[in-house]
Amino acid sequence: METVVILHPLTQECAPLIAEYCNNYNIFKSTLSLPYPYTLEHAKSWIATAQENEREEKSFEFAIIESTSGELVGAVGLSHHKENRKGELGYWIAEQHWGKGYGTQAAEAMLKFAFQEKNYHKVFARFLINNPASGRIMQKIGMKEVGVFVDDVYKEDKFETVQYYEILQTEWESKHRGADREIVARLKNGT
Repeated sequence: METVVILHPLTQECAPLIAEYCNNYNIFKSTLSLPYPYTLEHAKSWIATAQENEREEKSFEFAIIESTSGELVGAVGLSHHKENRKGELGYWIAEQHWGKGYGTQAAEAMLKFAFQEKNYHKVFARFLINNPASGRIMQKIGMKEVGVFVDDVYKEDKFETVQYYEILQTEWESKHRGADREIVARLKNGT
């Protein structure tokens, strides 16, 4: 798959578009913690908090940029639990960009960042079961289901069930060593 996304640090210049994208009921209902309605002030505050958290190495949040157009299409983040060498992966994609593979590529890039740059032992992620597309992203990047937590999140006056996935550093490395061997073999064969 050709790379079509770039992860870029969040800046306050991203805020208006983030506010526009996130002020969407379909985004709200498929994410764990976004408020709705979502205002420009929400976006500015989230970006400021993300920048502070990155400076303190508590979490890492990036804008997902489509490489050809330069358009912001979503965001991806990773919490940082240093003492346990693990973190939680999260992402959202603007509704008009659903189904284009941007979430999968951004999530895969964050795993590479977690395991190669930050030396995580484990990355986990979770999604509301009413958002199976998010679970498919987790599966595509090699994560494995580890559990279903019934009535785990209270949202819109009701409890929601959440599915958890994880991947260990050794599993990710094993998957990518195989991919690297395939690329080397293709190069040797001239294909």
